[in-house]
Amino acid sequence: MVSNFHLPPTGFGPGSQPLGEEGAALEYLPMPQDMRAYSPHLPEVEVDDRLMPALDLLGEIARAATACGRDGVNRRFDLSGLDAANRALVAETMGAGEVAIKIHDIPAIAVQESVFAGVWGLKGAGVDAIEVGPVPAQALSRAFAPRRAMREVPRSAQVVNAPPLLIELQDKSAHFVPGAEAHVINLTLLPHTEADLEWLEAQLGQGSVDILSRGYGNCRITATALPHVWRVRFYNSMDVLILDTFEVTAMPEVALAAPEDLDDSGGRIGEVLEAIR
Repeated sequence: MVSNFHLPPTGFGPGSQPLGEEGAALEYLPMPQDMRAYSPHLPEVEVDDRLMPALDLLGEIARAATACGRDGVNRRFDLSGLDAANRALVAETMGAGEVAIKIHDIPAIAVQESVFAGVWGLKGAGVDAIEVGPVPAQALSRAFAPRRAMREVPRSAQVVNAPPLLIELQDKSAHFVPGAEAHVINLTLLPHTEADLEWLEAQLGQGSVDILSRGYGNCRITATALPHVWRVRFYNSMDVLILDTFEVTAMPEVALAAPEDLDDSGGRIGEVLEAIR
């Protein structure tokens, strides 16, 4: 009688194959580890009457975030009146979030989003403040002040597709309507040369706001000197450019805190206050 059971052929299954060159096992690339996520952080302090100014201020910031989530109006809080201990408590509670902004102004202002979306720390000569809002007001008002003016440059033979793109951007800039949907030109999907990009950058100039948004990879946003025109570039976790765009908008959405984020931030700051009081 012949059995239906057959032994598997040799040379198959785990351990049957050589490990590779010089006996090395197959190694896989590590998974990305840079994704940021909110985790509550409680300052390690003993609360007493000396720290009441900081606690009161944090309560005001929490209420401002909740209100801004409803009405979209920015609120700003001056920190210069706090002593060192109170200032340290505020700084430790705020922490550092995903978005950093440089506003090239007089004075220049460095902006760091806190771990609470839409709550921003502002530092500069004579500036020490927290601003609550979708984005700091000066990042909007100063964005297109020319840091490098737009200039006419001759077209070389390698500049092929940039001129019609410039005409499109100039037209959308001139007819920009606040609140309208962003107009996006995706350079990644369009044929272009390095000379095209260099010519466009010279023609558009450079504005006064640079933004870096960290997450799964980075997003780098720079204002041009042409009103409402931004260069937005996305990089993966290996810092390889994967998406290159121009956006015609007041502020690229990736840099904005959404109303629901602001409302959530108000609640989270309130929870931290309850825990440390």
